Amino acid sequence: MAGVTMHREELEHLIRAAGGILRVNQMLIIGSQSILASFGEHQLPAEATASVEADIIPPNDVDERLADLIDGTIGEGSLFHETFRVYADGVSLGTARLPQGWQERLVPIKNENTSGVTGYCLDPADLLASKYLAHRPKDLAFCRAILQVGLVDAQLVASRIPTAPGTASEHRRALAALRRDVNDPSPSSSSPTRSL
Repeated sequence: MAGVTMHREELEHLIRAAGGILRVNQMLIIGSQSILASFGEHQLPAEATASVEADIIPPNDVDERLADLIDGTIGEGSLFHETFRVYADGVSLGTARLPQGWQERLVPIKNENTSGVTGYCLDPADLLASKYLAHRPKDLAFCRAILQVGLVDAQLVASRIPTAPGTASEHRRALAALRRDVNDPSPSSSSPTRSL
C-alpha cells in the first residue's frame, strides 16, 4: 500500500481493538511502530512510519493462541485491515532480540483512545539496537532515518547492542552498520552526526 503510513491514533486504535478481542488491559508492542509512543509522527521521517503493521505480544501467551487470535481478527487481510488500512501482527517475545534491562525502559501508551488498555512500547534505543541486530534492509533503513534526524543517541544504541542476545559476530555486524550510518550519513541528511 504505497503512501500509507501509521499514525499514533491508529496505533492506539489497534491497542484498543486488541485489548477488546483478547480481554486484557495490557500488551507489549514491539517493532518499528512502537516508536510512536516516544515521538509524534510529525517528528519522524517517512521511513519510520511507513509500516502499516504493529507487532503485538499478548500477555501470558505461552502457546501463542492469543497471537493467532490477533492475526485472525485484526491481522493482515482481515476486515479490520481492509477498513482501517492498518493491522496487527500477533507475535511472540522471541521475535526480537532486546537489550538487557529493556523491560524497565518500556514506554506506555494509555489514554481514552485506547479505552484504558495499556500498550507498552519499546524504548527507542532498545528498538534500534534490536533492528541493527535483525539486520534486514528495511530495519537498517529505519535505523538510518531515525539517526539522521537526531531523535535517538547513537552512542546509547551502541552501548545496548552488546547486551542483547546474539553472537559476537552478530554484535560486530550490528555495530559496524551503526557506525556506517553515523559516520557516513546519506547526502539527504541535514542533521549533524557524531562520530562513533
